[in-house]
Amino acid sequence: MLWLLIALGVVLVAGGATVVVRASRARSLEARRRPRLPTPSTPAIPAPPLEVEAAPAAAEPAPAAVEPAPTPTLSTQLTAARSLFDRVRALRGRGTVGAAERDEIEEALLRADVGTATATAVLDAVSAAAAANEMGPDGVPGALRRELLELLGPAPAPLASKVDADRVAVWLFVGVNGVGKTTTIGKLAAAETAKGTSVLLAAADTFRAAAADQLAIWAERVGCDIVRADEGADPGAVVHDALHRAASRGVSIVLADTAGRLHNKANLIEELKKIRRVADRAPGQVTEVLLVLDATTGQNAISQAREFSEAVGVTGIVLTKLDGTARGGVVLAVQREVGLPVRLVGVGERAEDLVAFDPEDFVEALLGD
Repeated sequence: MLWLLIALGVVLVAGGATVVVRASRARSLEARRRPRLPTPSTPAIPAPPLEVEAAPAAAEPAPAAVEPAPTPTLSTQLTAARSLFDRVRALRGRGTVGAAERDEIEEALLRADVGTATATAVLDAVSAAAAANEMGPDGVPGALRRELLELLGPAPAPLASKVDADRVAVWLFVGVNGVGKTTTIGKLAAAETAKGTSVLLAAADTFRAAAADQLAIWAERVGCDIVRADEGADPGAVVHDALHRAASRGVSIVLADTAGRLHNKANLIEELKKIRRVADRAPGQVTEVLLVLDATTGQNAISQAREFSEAVGVTGIVLTKLDGTARGGVVLAVQREVGLPVRLVGVGERAEDLVAFDPEDFVEALLGD
């Protein structure tokens, strides 16, 4: 009987557990069938925008100051000639001029393109100073310096532009081919215009079209008028027209280019004489006839100076290309043998590199310590 009761209890317990499991499963299925309601959520609060501070713009670097290139001087440009006088400078303090000293001086002068006649004259003067005990504390270099300065004379006068009433000053430029006439005119036009002087260019080199074109470029750059003609036109007619235009516009100076011509060709020189006569007729008045010489030609410049001076009355020399390899001694020879002063020298390519010749600067460039 007891075993029966125990068995009945086990059955009842198992059945209850089954009911509980079934009930739990039923609730679970009911919950799955029941629609799910959305869970309320708190709206997201947007974060405040980030304030991005712009980095300060880097300051633009100030442009570097461009300093104008220094104007070349005779001292900086006559390096080729200066080195020729190294051994002469070594004779400083020596008060006698023997054979050895004379040879040193002569070699330096000849290699510097001074020429035989001028070198001999300078040597004789230095030897005479030594014989008279007048060398001074600097010795040979000092005596040579004094002789060269005496030979060159004082600094030349500025180019003349003063004319009679109702006339226009004319500066006529002559010389052989390739010496730099057209460039010299352009540089002078720039210099005169910068000083407030009114300028007109006359392109009377009608044999070479490139010369007129080159002068036209300078006229545009400088801001002055130019008179030109077709290739092969009469150069005298160009000068004539330029003078009348200058007179009608109140221009102060006419700078007249001419064709390069050989100094030993009679017909070319005669044509140049004609141009000179035209330029000197009213309303024009020639105040300067400038012979342009290439410093690198050496003693050949002497014959050019002599022939052109006799033909058209040269008033002064413009010595170009004195920079580079030029030795410069031709300045002394032209001054002594032809009697023409060097008025201007070209020491560089820029417009401002055409400067007035200064004898003291020249001698200092050769003999300075």
